[in-house]
Amino acid sequence: MLKAIRLGVLALLLIVAGCSSGFTTQKEKPAPDFQLKTLDGQVVTLSQFRGKPVLLNFWASWCGPCREEMPYLQQIYNKYKDRGLVFYAIDIGESPETINNFFKENSLSMPVLLDADKSVGQSYGITGIPETFLIDKNGIIRKKQIGAYPNSEAIENDLKLIMP
Repeated sequence: MLKAIRLGVLALLLIVAGCSSGFTTQKEKPAPDFQLKTLDGQVVTLSQFRGKPVLLNFWASWCGPCREEMPYLQQIYNKYKDRGLVFYAIDIGESPETINNFFKENSLSMPVLLDADKSVGQSYGITGIPETFLIDKNGIIRKKQIGAYPNSEAIENDLKLIMP
């Protein structure tokens, strides 16, 4: 019995360590289409970007790792926005006012989509935030990053999977 408890504790520790270190997976399946609004009310669908590489980052302003990752995402957005990368930070369940205040306080300008009812996050199978999906021009998920990226170089390295 004691041996079983020790194995269970060890397994739990390995799972927790994996999530906190930014566990990544290859998905290679079609990305679920969605219809979400931007902060200014425009409707965006994933399918409208077929033919282009897409980065989707699920986040919220109250999430510590999300807050740490945001400057790196902003750097990537600034560098790749004119190189064909479609980039959206998908906020999970917060008001536009909360997001706007957070962006002003942190000098952020990347485009945001509102997943107010969290249904898109559910369709992508997110288990927590942040989670980032890299989708190729054919609409296939090539990478799922669970947890925050440690720096912009790590994001750039993964972008090689989807950028021409």
